[in-house]
Amino acid sequence: MPDEKDRFGDKLRELEKGREDQFFAERDRSLIKKLKAESEGQHDKTVKELARMRCPKCGEHLVTKRHLGVSLEECPGCKGMWLDKGEIEQLGQRENQGWLARYLGLAS
Repeated sequence: MPDEKDRFGDKLRELEKGREDQFFAERDRSLIKKLKAESEGQHDKTVKELARMRCPKCGEHLVTKRHLGVSLEECPGCKGMWLDKGEIEQLGQRENQGWLARYLGLAS
């Protein structure tokens, strides 16, 4: 009879240890997931900062210039021009009968 009591106590200790292991494993998984998310967020932020105002074609720093009252970014390396939203329409409106207006369908 005393032997059965010891086996029952052993089973309870094993169950308790299993639950404890499960708890710490889950906690470790959640902490690792949180650290990975923070690391990825920091990596994305760093990449965004490094790419800011760089030419997507060759990587040179873009230079801001004004043309017909519209500011645009120009690459000194490949001579590409980059416009922000709405700027091409502004240029097209200034040149009502030019090729740009015809291309955009703005010509009357």
